[in-house]
Amino acid sequence: MSLTVENVSVAFEGTIAVDGVSLDVADGETLGLLGPSGSGKSTLLRAICGLETLDSGRVLWNDDDLTAVPVHERGFALMFQDGQLFTHQTVGQNIGYALRVRRLPQEERVAELLQLVGLPGFGARRVTELSGGEQQRVALARSLAADPRLLLLDEPLSSLDRELRVRLASDLRGILENTAQSSLFVTHDQDEAFAVSDRVAILMAGRIVQVGTPDEVRSTPATPAIERFLGLA
Repeated sequence: MSLTVENVSVAFEGTIAVDGVSLDVADGETLGLLGPSGSGKSTLLRAICGLETLDSGRVLWNDDDLTAVPVHERGFALMFQDGQLFTHQTVGQNIGYALRVRRLPQEERVAELLQLVGLPGFGARRVTELSGGEQQRVALARSLAADPRLLLLDEPLSSLDRELRVRLASDLRGILENTAQSSLFVTHDQDEAFAVSDRVAILMAGRIVQVGTPDEVRSTPATPAIERFLGLA
């Protein structure tokens, strides 16, 4: 099962934010969406999720057109950079939220997810007692609890300090591989994109300008602008 984005454009009051973007995410793949601030990355992510109206193009899952499908019926999960956890609830209650909504058993699944994200035994803790990195791990576990068809991550590590971002990027890569979770990972940080992603799509001024594996992008940037952005000039 896979995601296909066909010629998607999004504009705000006549200003084009996403300009005719086409991309795909294969089953179990993590595609990194990399670009400078203001390049349209988050807008594209929100458009795929259904939070932005398309001016043109389509979003498909396994050839089924989702363009007119409401957000809550797409089967996608979106994780933001600040986690957006429920601060009045425990770690376990946060992770189990999607399970409660679906009236599914929580205890065993929550314990599995806490183990997966490296926080075993944290279920009874208050969210406010956790560090920033621990909170992002909880947010990731909560996103995975819904067993999404596609996980959309919008700059999930950008609010953390550099050393912690490097460590969590490596951990995130392992978690996504272990769960074979199809994912779209948005970041402006090339080190994060290359560490987490199977392939990287570079977005500039609302357009995809190169797609390839991290090694391909680093070794053969397609344009001088990409070379400068990657610090290789």
